[in-house]
Amino acid sequence: MILDCSIGSAYAFGMSLELRHLRALAAVVELGTFGRAAHRLGYTQSTVSQQIAALETAVGGLVFDRPGGPRPVRLTPLGALILDRGRQLLRDADDLSGAIDKMHAGAGRVDIGTFQSVSTVILPSLVSRLRAEHPDCDVRLSEGEPEQPQIGDLDMLFRDGLIDDDVESVKLLDDPYVLVARSGQFPDEPVPLSELRGRAVVAWPATCDQPVMEQMMREGGAQPDIVFRSASNEALLSMVHFGLGCAVLPKLAVTGVDGMRGLRTYALDPAPYRPIYLHWPRRRAVSRLALRAIELARDIAADLST
Repeated sequence: MILDCSIGSAYAFGMSLELRHLRALAAVVELGTFGRAAHRLGYTQSTVSQQIAALETAVGGLVFDRPGGPRPVRLTPLGALILDRGRQLLRDADDLSGAIDKMHAGAGRVDIGTFQSVSTVILPSLVSRLRAEHPDCDVRLSEGEPEQPQIGDLDMLFRDGLIDDDVESVKLLDDPYVLVARSGQFPDEPVPLSELRGRAVVAWPATCDQPVMEQMMREGGAQPDIVFRSASNEALLSMVHFGLGCAVLPKLAVTGVDGMRGLRTYALDPAPYRPIYLHWPRRRAVSRLALRAIELARDIAADLST
């Protein structure tokens, strides 16, 4: 892409000066003649002459001394001033043009809001695949689980549920809760929820989707005795390992746990679940890079659901 626009606002007395005029000026100076400049720029010689004439009209004076014959043209003091300042404008325009081309090709920056289990299961694959396709992309991640999440300046936001904001949303998957206990603690699976009645359980704090899940457990016949709460999955798994109690956690949060520290995951019956959504701004332009990240997130979630 080559930007070519009026830059009159950059100069005094309201002149109408365009980048193509500066490109013609720079080419004539570098190559010495209007004919050679026309050949490089892909114009006719008369077109280059017209652009130089338009430039001189815009700046109110001659930019070249024209000795005639085969001798090369020479810059006037005004022409030298215009060329000196104009070259920076041309460099800035080329830089902008290149940045726009890269953006359209999928480069640029994408800001993603996430939370604990998505960060460990979905995002590693998402970031890896996005960078493989677009090596120059800049991916910024922020993790948190506020009570009232907002899209803010993010390009996309993972959340275990819908949010009250002006966003487009898609449900990626239903993430079932599973029972985490020491291997052999339960004879078989699925484990009826009623088996958890009165058992010691370690759990997440009663924020976000946790109260909903615990209500589903009570409705399924479980009345667990919650003996410890922590937002850290690592802390909860350590407590299960040392026998403080079992845990009911989303499957995404405990991927790879089976066999570690003598722990095992058990399916529950009935199985509570949490919906995982992806949100992005409704009324703000979404970059091509962000759109590709959304596509990849949906593909990865579909693979996890099979």
